[in-house]
Amino acid sequence: MPTPTPFHPRTFALNSSLLYKEWAGHHAPKRYDVYLDREYYAVRHQATVMDATPLYKYELEGKDAAALLSRVMVKSFAKFAVGRVGYVCWCDEHGKVLDDGTVTRLSDQHFRVTAADPAWAWLNLHARGLAVTIQDSSRTLAALALQGPKSRDVLRGLIGPGADGLKFFKALVTEFSGARHPLTVTRTGYTGDLGYELWVANEHALALWDALMEAGKPHGLLPMGLDALDAARVEAGFLLGGVDYTSARRAHIERQKSSPFELGFDWMVELEREPFVGRDALVRLKAAGAARKFVGLEIDWEDFERIHELFELPPHLETGTSRDGVPLYRGGRQVGYATSRSWSPLLKRYLALATLDADLAAPGTELEIEVTCEYERHRARATVQKLPFFDPERKKA
Repeated sequence: MPTPTPFHPRTFALNSSLLYKEWAGHHAPKRYDVYLDREYYAVRHQATVMDATPLYKYELEGKDAAALLSRVMVKSFAKFAVGRVGYVCWCDEHGKVLDDGTVTRLSDQHFRVTAADPAWAWLNLHARGLAVTIQDSSRTLAALALQGPKSRDVLRGLIGPGADGLKFFKALVTEFSGARHPLTVTRTGYTGDLGYELWVANEHALALWDALMEAGKPHGLLPMGLDALDAARVEAGFLLGGVDYTSARRAHIERQKSSPFELGFDWMVELEREPFVGRDALVRLKAAGAARKFVGLEIDWEDFERIHELFELPPHLETGTSRDGVPLYRGGRQVGYATSRSWSPLLKRYLALATLDADLAAPGTELEIEVTCEYERHRARATVQKLPFFDPERKKA
């Protein structure tokens, strides 16, 4: 049975919809209102706070902490500066992606890893012979995602002028609201907008929530659930494990596995360095070239509307983001599949994330996507688009 996070007493009191999802063994609000509109527009025009505690979190400490991360991940952390955050994936020995997450260097010998799936056993398996300890902080460290164009203003009200100097993908160890409670802030997030993630010990979670909400009052800060996050991350072109790709650990057949080069993670992979898990396989996979590519799509709204008009129905989309995979075609042949699909209220476009034959992955390529209406299968035009769909300057400013 899912368990409450440390923020549950506050989030439950605000959740008028009573709609929840299970996320890594925790109750997680889907949305606070019946519809997600207020939360979505807040993250794009004001600021939102989301309980991100269910993320798996690990503390690696010791003189060989960097060596362990370099051994199991596709990039080296030997020269990774203190206060820096990295987005990275890790692979099995065949070069297929197991998971993706972040690594933060909090001090010379202390790193924090976040992951979507449990990684404690994986890290320990490869830590043999290294001077490093690994602590699972998943259930002792609470987390909030503070996101949106006004998020810096809210953070300034929480921690003071230190908020202004925190650069993109950097970390700050501080205190909040004069309470002298330790707080780590990273300039990271999953919305593709200006944003931060706040990390605090469970015992200080409610104090952090209350202080943050007070700091956010002048800026329209609202709580946000997973449905609005889903719409925002599609606009940002962010993959979701278990939806847009399958972990090699969870795959039942080879076809379900993906290499970093298929997922657009090419920029992460550092092959010219010391050996690491999957390196030899990745060298071969890179030389062979990726057979598939992760892309963005825009679905033709007029086609979508026309299909519904055949049945004298208005066009209908489910609330939030659809995670059901559907086929993609070109010239009568299936050439891939779309996974996450979402209407963008901001861009006024019907968007999708997809995996496609590599030779058709160039922006502007025209395809067809399967659309089911009244239990009949039809096809609408869809065009390959450059990712991200939404990339505001404020994200890195």
